[in-house]
Formats: sequence, structure tokens, C-alpha cells
Amino acid sequence: YLNHDTLTDIITFRYSEHPEPLESDIYISIERVKENALQLSVPFENELHRVMVHGVLHLLGFKDKTAKQKGLMREEEDFCLGIIVKVF
Repeated sequence: YLNHDTLTDIITFRYSEHPEPLESDIYISIERVKENALQLSVPFENELHRVMVHGVLHLLGFKDKTAKQKGLMREEEDFCLGIIVKVF
């Protein structure tokens, strides 16, 4: 489906064409998230939160195909995770 031959930790499907209501599905590979957490030496929960935010950002229109897009995506992830940490 993604037109690449690599593993993925999350895949999102947006069904609605209009911003509201947002109709979508998000699928997360828990095994892949566990592997990522081990590779990155971060707690599983931290990596899971990042992946969840990453998926929501995709649904909001963020891309991560180019280095520039990946950098912007990471900045937005960090910003959102900072808010989540403050709230919880």
C-alpha cells in the first residue's frame, strides 16, 4: 500500500475529503514500536506516544517524504509531545 519495501510503525487512512468531520483510521504496529524503542534506547511509552502524534500529524496534512518534511514533522512531534507531557 505504501509503495515501499520497508517496515512501518504506523499507517493512517483518511476517508473524509473535508477538514471536518475527520473520518480516519490509524493502525499501529506495537511490535515495530517496541523494536524502535529498543533501537533508540527510549521507553516504549515514549516511542508509542511519538508514533501516535506522528499519525495524527499525517491526518492533519503533514508529510515526511523529504529531509525538510521529516525535519518539520519532528519539530511538530516534539511540540505536541511537550504539550502532552505538561498536561499529563
